[in-house]
Amino acid sequence: MFDITAIPAFSDNYIWAIHNNRHAVVVDPGEAPPVLAFLAAHKLELTAILCTHRHQDHIGGIENLRGVYNVPVYGHRHPDNPHISEDLREGDKVSLAEFGLVFNILGIPGHLDDHIAFVTPDILFCGDVLFGAGCGRNKEGTLAQLHRSLQRLSQLPAYTSVYCAHEYTAANIRFALACEPGNAALQQRAQDIQRLRTSNLPTLPSTIRLEQQTNPFLRCASPEIIRTLQQRGLIDTSELAVFTALREWRDHF
Repeated sequence: MFDITAIPAFSDNYIWAIHNNRHAVVVDPGEAPPVLAFLAAHKLELTAILCTHRHQDHIGGIENLRGVYNVPVYGHRHPDNPHISEDLREGDKVSLAEFGLVFNILGIPGHLDDHIAFVTPDILFCGDVLFGAGCGRNKEGTLAQLHRSLQRLSQLPAYTSVYCAHEYTAANIRFALACEPGNAALQQRAQDIQRLRTSNLPTLPSTIRLEQQTNPFLRCASPEIIRTLQQRGLIDTSELAVFTALREWRDHF
């Protein structure tokens, strides 16, 4: 048995901790102090670090953590991420024996070229590619790559829990409602998110099913979203053109 707990970091990051009563593995530790405090409070030993991509708010704490716990760091090796000890690519697996977990690795470029996801049928650690009701910005590669990566994630089992790395859901919901105001599932999610944030609770994890129902970037065939974009001048209604228009609008929303 294990739990997955959000460790808040910076202003809106989540460092995810997979843990039982003895061991912990953390995902994307952008800073070390919150992780060290969590481990000390729960009397846990760190046994590994998982890394989805090389942005500093995801890797900034690795060196200090490894100074205390000499543990393997799993991720896609890159010149700007010198901390990776176990280099991963599409199709690789990571076994965490202490939790009975085996993660499959998906390459999901489009935010950064080195971005990967850690996936089981029940769990998705997706870093900055898929967010609650949103998606990451296209920093490297193409929007077509980002679209394809999101499509791949949307095809995971509907019950898969989605653990992304930022508390962006409330802001993303506002944009989603501008895109698809008639979506009843989205309206309900907006109410649920407001209650959670009013209580200062995380809006994550979500599920693949919930994202399919409410995330505009996974709903590029929605007639209402297409009509909304046509009112903004969209002519090409192919899914990639709709996705591109959504991402560009979101960048300036």
